[in-house]
This record gives sequence, structure tokens and C-alpha cells, in this order.
Amino acid sequence: MPRRRETDRFLHERAVLASGIGILAGVDEAGRGPLAGPVVAAAVILPRAWVQEGMPEGWGDLNDSKQLSESRREEFFIGLTGHPEVRFSIASVEPGVIDVINILQATHRAMNAALAGLGDDVEHALVDGRPVRTLRLPQTALVKGDSLSYSIAAASVLAKVTRDRVLREADAQWPGYGFAAHKGYPTPEHLEAVSRLGPCPIHRLSFAPLRRSEPELFVS
Repeated sequence: MPRRRETDRFLHERAVLASGIGILAGVDEAGRGPLAGPVVAAAVILPRAWVQEGMPEGWGDLNDSKQLSESRREEFFIGLTGHPEVRFSIASVEPGVIDVINILQATHRAMNAALAGLGDDVEHALVDGRPVRTLRLPQTALVKGDSLSYSIAAASVLAKVTRDRVLREADAQWPGYGFAAHKGYPTPEHLEAVSRLGPCPIHRLSFAPLRRSEPELFVS
């Protein structure tokens, strides 16, 4: 049986650089679907030598954060943020703002803030999913990009780990909701806790089912 060809996860980076672009970043977000916590975006510029020559030894399994174990995500987070040649920026939009401007606009705001944090020399962005109309840079949108591009995968990991850490801290500040376990997603345990305790300050009150149950939850 012939061996399955592995995906070249620097293919899109090299194509953009070959077009004359000097510096490009991968950008991704975490936390669009949960009922609580911020939406977080990260932007990452990997060293050009990696793009041309391949990932360093031991880094080849960098992938969509959802495909990695929590411990492996943490290892990559430490490796990426501590590497002197990796440039990165992380930004978040809090629940109160999400409730005002909606989650799509909040996600795009976080992505633009993360890209802005890299500086003015970035010329192009690789984006996971569909094109972002309001993105501050020219872009290449890749469906399932976090599994096709190492740059997007790196951003995916930084965004996911950052958000998970925020929710673990929230679990200590607002015990009883189980934030450390479900990270704000609408699990049965989370919904039961909200029904029993009411929402806390990091809940997104514009999200169903919080929006549907708001009158009942706020009865004094």
C-alpha cells in the first residue's frame, strides 16, 4: 500500500512569500462558541528559515489546537512564546463588549488587535476559515487553515492556551460553575450551574440560553 503523502504545512506561507511579501503572520481565535469568558485571538510570525527549511526537530506535530492534548498545547505555548525568533501578539475582547457588538465583530476586533500588536511591518495574514472583511491586512483565508498552515496552527495554540488559562482562573474566582472543566462551553453541567446560581460577571448575557432565561435569572 502506498504511503499517504503528508501535508506540506508551509506550502501557503511559501506561496505568499514568493509573491514578494516580506513578512506574513498566521492569525486565529479561540472562544467564539462559549457562554462565558473572552474571545481571544493570536497572531504569530514564524522564522523565515523554518518556512524554507521546515520546523525544528520535535515541533513537526504542531497542529490545530483541538487536535493536541492539553499538555502538548502548553509545551508549544511555552516553546513559541519563549523562542527569540518567534514574534507573537495576543489580544482579547471581554464578555461585556461581546454583548454590545456581537461575537462576530468581537472576534474580528480581537484578530485586528493581535495583528496590530505585531507592528507595522507585517504585510499579509493567513487566516483560518472564511475571509475577514474588516481585517487590517491583505489576507489569505484557508478553510481548516489551522491544520494546513503551521503559522495558523501556532496562533491557534496561543489563543487556546491563553483562553483556557483565563477560564481556570475564573473557576477559582467564581466556584461552582465548573469553568476549569468546560471552559465556558454550554455543557449540561454548565447549564445546570447557571440555572442554579444565575450568571456571573464573565457570562455572555446576549447568548442563548442566557438571553432566554435572563428574566428568571435576575428575579430578586
